[in-house]
Amino acid sequence: MDTQQYIQFSGVSKVFPPDINALENIYLNVSKGEFVYLIGETGSGKTTLMRCLSREVLPTRGTISVGGRVLRKMGRFELALFRRDIGVVFQDFALLPNLTAFENVAFVLEIMGMPRREIEARVMDVLKTMGIWRRRMLYPQQLSGGEQQRLAIARAVVNEPSLLLADEPTGNLDNHTADEIMQLLLDINAAGTTVIMATHNQYLVDCYKHRVVELWRGRIVRDDPEGGYEGNVEN
Repeated sequence: MDTQQYIQFSGVSKVFPPDINALENIYLNVSKGEFVYLIGETGSGKTTLMRCLSREVLPTRGTISVGGRVLRKMGRFELALFRRDIGVVFQDFALLPNLTAFENVAFVLEIMGMPRREIEARVMDVLKTMGIWRRRMLYPQQLSGGEQQRLAIARAVVNEPSLLLADEPTGNLDNHTADEIMQLLLDINAAGTTVIMATHNQYLVDCYKHRVVELWRGRIVRDDPEGGYEGNVEN
């Protein structure tokens, strides 16, 4: 694996009005191609950390860089290019209900102005990889929860991003389906994509050992190279 420090958080804090300390003095380095679990109770700062990483929100203090680029300093054009290189998967899928499965994925590439023939080839490939090609003409509400999450992942990775942010991607799924989704994420990571996954799923974290970063009240309290879900939290 390339040991280059791909993501760097340097003294990052985020305060939401009036005085909510969502993140406090975060120092975190992630190498290119790593798979990192973010764990911690609800409200510990996992989602805020990922929203800062996608530059959906700016930190109150500190610096975040990805691939050597400081996020705060990005202009509109550079930010647009940066976001094209990030895939995001949400717990609630966030699919477009009036578009078919195929159209949900194609929409991402259409916005970028990609030629129709290339769009069709890419969407076909990613839907086959996700195992939902035969469901391509169905609408999200006609799909099972697991199929909707596969579709959400397909949409997030169709542009072959360098970074995938997955916020509780198995939160609404049964254990068997969660296992299947986890295998897809691991395959994406094995192909070279850096994956950061926020999760409460103890089984997955314990079963598929990767680096664990635990947050508590906005602070990193554990950073374990191949840890399990449980650990000693120092308050």
